[in-house]
Amino acid sequence: MNLSPELTVVVFGLLASASWGSGDFLGGLASRRVAAVNVLALAHVTNIILLVLAVWVSQETFPPLKDIFWGASAGMVGTIGLAFFYRALADGQMGITAPITGVIATAIPVLVGALQQGLASGIQMAGFALALMSIFLISYSGGSVREVRGLRYALAGAVGFGFFFVLLAQVESNAIFWPMIGARVASITTMVGGALLMGTAEIPRDRRILLMILPIGLLDMGGNIFYIIAERSGRLDMAAVLSSLYPAMPILLAWLFLRERITRVHGIGILVALTAIALIVSK
Repeated sequence: MNLSPELTVVVFGLLASASWGSGDFLGGLASRRVAAVNVLALAHVTNIILLVLAVWVSQETFPPLKDIFWGASAGMVGTIGLAFFYRALADGQMGITAPITGVIATAIPVLVGALQQGLASGIQMAGFALALMSIFLISYSGGSVREVRGLRYALAGAVGFGFFFVLLAQVESNAIFWPMIGARVASITTMVGGALLMGTAEIPRDRRILLMILPIGLLDMGGNIFYIIAERSGRLDMAAVLSSLYPAMPILLAWLFLRERITRVHGIGILVALTAIALIVSK
């Protein structure tokens, strides 16, 4: 059965968000038992193996070296952000830290675009306002703003994610997998170097931890591929909005499996955060 272009965007955009979000959930759980840099290094080794296989199957042409450079730069920045994000998920409630990261990470490419192409539209400016409101609501408890554990890591992770998209957007060729390979080589180098500096470099011996880490690379690559299919099937803004709903997945999975409780105020804040993502990426 052939899907219409509009339905293809919807289906694969939602698949991208579900894949990325599931990988974030597993990464957060694994980071509670193993250092985040080790989780990322092992997950990205799996990812790069899959990417090499994808290049071999697709016979993708090697792009100009500058595209590999932009991919590697994006990978280094994005991996540092992901390490902070996993730490945020490990230290705080997944249903609270994930939406904050998603909102700010989405805002950064829009802000960079505004500096290059002019001010954002009124709808996007409304998204910025809602993003600030969501941070306040998610941090609100008992009549005063409290320090949410993991909040500072969530903010640092958002900055890394945001500039990952900015740097990756500098790729000019039609190549998909080669720049991603450059990104993963840089990310593995960054994580291994960080693990060695912190003295945490080790391979987990617990089989349950390994089984939790290995699917993260597959989910990350799957999210990237699903997003590319969605974006090339129809409108970029629609694909971006649907794919940006990935914070909803850790929230759902944390509620289902970890029995995390979210207050009414926090629930409103999460809904506002997800709404802000949709507005920020809108034209």
